Amino acid sequence: MTPLDTTVARLLIISHDIVGSAMAGPGIRYYQLARVLAPHTPVTLAVPNRPDLTLAQGFDIVGYRRRDYATLAPHVANTDICFFASDVADELPQLAESGRYLVVDGYDPLMAEWLALSHRLPAEQRRREWQRRMVELARQYRMGDFFVCASERQRDWWLGQLEASGRLNPATMDADPSLRNLVDVVPYGLPDTPLPPPRPVIKGVWPGIDEHDRLLLWGGGLWPWLDPLSAIRATAALSKELPGVKLVFPGTRHPSPDMAAMPTLNAEAKALAAELGVMDRHVFFGDWVDYSDWPAVLQECDVALTLHHAALETRLAFRSRVLEYIWAGLPTVATVGDTTSDLIRAYGLGELVAEGDVAAILAALRRLLSEPRSQRTAVFDCARSELTWSRAAVPILRFCRAPYRAADKVAENGLYLYDEAASLRQERDTWRLLAQAYSRGRVIRALNWVELKRRAWFGRAV
Repeated sequence: MTPLDTTVARLLIISHDIVGSAMAGPGIRYYQLARVLAPHTPVTLAVPNRPDLTLAQGFDIVGYRRRDYATLAPHVANTDICFFASDVADELPQLAESGRYLVVDGYDPLMAEWLALSHRLPAEQRRREWQRRMVELARQYRMGDFFVCASERQRDWWLGQLEASGRLNPATMDADPSLRNLVDVVPYGLPDTPLPPPRPVIKGVWPGIDEHDRLLLWGGGLWPWLDPLSAIRATAALSKELPGVKLVFPGTRHPSPDMAAMPTLNAEAKALAAELGVMDRHVFFGDWVDYSDWPAVLQECDVALTLHHAALETRLAFRSRVLEYIWAGLPTVATVGDTTSDLIRAYGLGELVAEGDVAAILAALRRLLSEPRSQRTAVFDCARSELTWSRAAVPILRFCRAPYRAADKVAENGLYLYDEAASLRQERDTWRLLAQAYSRGRVIRALNWVELKRRAWFGRAV
């Protein structure tokens, strides 16, 4: 990355997920972005939990309560730019009136996830929840001066959403026909620091796993759109050939209490492992690995898996854990269809399989376990150099150097900026004009009919 000049613009990153000793993908994203942005601009990271000040690396960490703007307001008043996850737009609508430059992070496809998570709800409840989500999501499209997402595929999705919300208009198009200054890509990255020295966290520590076993890693949660069951079936079959192979699920419980009710496949996965006779023998489930232990876990493992079902969420997702597999040089078996599988294919970082193809997963695991780890060193080095957080953050750094209002927020006093109330008034006025025009048309047709009848009558009279 070409170093950017230091700017005096102050940046407030608002994480909706916890940041601390145990973190999931969103928390890691905002922590790492704060870390790489801090050398260029004053950064404050606001987290919805008690802040761990030991994590600060050149930036401030403060706490706030979700959906409680008063706890965040002093930090908003002390910044120039607010950068936040798209869900925060609904939780803290006061940001729209804060007078700050607003950057919306849309790396998580919220509606696609919600549709996948809600399919078991009663139909009427699901319909009501969907309507509520639509209202919530609409705020984010109107609020942002600048939007970022995790991939070009997501960017196309965001451009469609913004077009439907009125944000693609003469003002934004005239300002930049490419619309990069409205929506750009800030992918999930990987650390640009070397891995720390390895140490045992699972091998020889977890009961049933010895230091010489071959470990297969499922690094994230077991969400409904993923396919851990195929990983378990393939491991059960492989264990008959390689008794020392062990599949580990270190993260079955999300570290954030707000996510406690989120549906998972934990029960189904454990039931299948028990049914196949591999539970606590070849398949192991943990709770959630501390962030400080995660690099050591990555180094203990031999092959990683990221498997999913074909769905809208898959099409839009960016699997954050895969970037950490790349950081550790961990070859990966992945289902085709998401952006991270495209990365694996492009760099040659593992093998791709079709959805639910257990035989193909088994064959891929055999091949990857049998090849020397050094075989892919060059391709992993290349990927590591190009996929760092520092590179990912460049569009945000560029915005921090010269922040701006979205063109449709300033053009002709905001004439083009979509406003829900204004839109409803416009729709009402349009229907009123159509009704008036239709009414006038009926009157004119009636007058024409009378005139024709008059002429016909007078014609006969003459």
